Amino acid sequence: MKNNKNNISRFPFFYGYIIIFTGTIGVLMSAPGQTVGISVFTDFIIDELKISRENLSLAYLIGTLVSSFFLTKAGRFFDRFGARVTSVLAAVFLGLSLFYLSEVSFLSGIISSFVGIEYWSAIVFILLSFGFLSTRFFGQGVLTMSSKNMVMKWFDKRRGMASAYMGIAISFGFSYSPRVFDWLISLFGWKGAWQVLALLVGIIFMLFAALSFRDNPFEFGLKPDGKEIIPKKKNVPIYHPEKDYTLKEVKATYSFWVFNLSLAMHALYGTAITFHIIDVFASAGLSRADAIMIFLPSSIVAVSFQLVSGYVADFIKMKYLLIVEIIGMMISMIALTFLSEGFPVILLILGNGIASGLFGVVSSVTWPRFYGLKNLGAITGFNMGWIVAGSAIGPYLFSLLYNINQNYSIPALLCFVATIILLLLSFKADNVNINKDQKI
Repeated sequence: MKNNKNNISRFPFFYGYIIIFTGTIGVLMSAPGQTVGISVFTDFIIDELKISRENLSLAYLIGTLVSSFFLTKAGRFFDRFGARVTSVLAAVFLGLSLFYLSEVSFLSGIISSFVGIEYWSAIVFILLSFGFLSTRFFGQGVLTMSSKNMVMKWFDKRRGMASAYMGIAISFGFSYSPRVFDWLISLFGWKGAWQVLALLVGIIFMLFAALSFRDNPFEFGLKPDGKEIIPKKKNVPIYHPEKDYTLKEVKATYSFWVFNLSLAMHALYGTAITFHIIDVFASAGLSRADAIMIFLPSSIVAVSFQLVSGYVADFIKMKYLLIVEIIGMMISMIALTFLSEGFPVILLILGNGIASGLFGVVSSVTWPRFYGLKNLGAITGFNMGWIVAGSAIGPYLFSLLYNINQNYSIPALLCFVATIILLLLSFKADNVNINKDQKI
């Protein structure tokens, strides 16, 4: 271990830049466990397993919601064992989860042969719920949290820029992943595609993480950002608090809940439209190709906003970025309410891009800046639990309300009302460490 430390500290440039790259790869490898990845497979699951869209959404809700309750414990595991151990284990179990999902039909057949074919629907529902629990927990939850937290630990005053650079690749990667998964399905079928992804994440990426992931710069005698950076301006943000907050102390602050609930709303709404994107466009008279095509232009908008927000995050209050994110959500919700060919689609792309671009920076930079690094895993794990819970509720809520009038305008309007409330609350969501006489 000593030689390893010396090698890292003697690297020709700051190893934190390698960490940005490896952390980005880590988040991208979670794509099969993200809604953007699973949504490509939903129609194939419905057709082969003979499950209704509403029941599929309910299985997704149960699996994802249950997984959210374990994320705070996963965060504490991260605090104790670090990014490398956490990410390696998450990769292995995500790979196993994807392989399991690819064999749900086979497993359902075996079980139904013993208990009776009349129980097929119940068996499929239970097996899918467990598969979604595992995939969402290790993908969207643990692997994403661990990879992002690792990068945040390696930077301090340049944390916003690190998040922006990371977010650029993630935005493009996630937006392009539906096409990649669609291509894999065309080559290997939907089951084979999941198995290929299982091998990629569970073996290849697992080895990559074991070799390149490092928890923090202090282990190697290095400083965050690579060196001490003295701000030139007087009125600059507080980059780290004087003390490290415990999760209990964090939950007692007003700002935490405003940021936390806003991020959870983003997950609820964003996951819902992504999960049902094909059906959302079909209900508006648009095609599957039209639905899948919106991800790329939306990612271009997201990257632009993420780059700008990552830069300005190092100089301004985080609540201003949260406000812009919320406005982006509102634009998207209005577009979804009146979705049709032309301008509403453009608005949907714009709103989703703005919100997604800001989400990456806000969800990464806020917690270490407000509450410190010592309990970062527990804090982000708790927040990630809310995000994952939101992503669980969204698809089922939209599916349930869709049955009322066969369009998605009602759930969009309900989300819009909730988002207005969050917008009003966000104006007072300041850094808890700021004194009353400070401007920033």
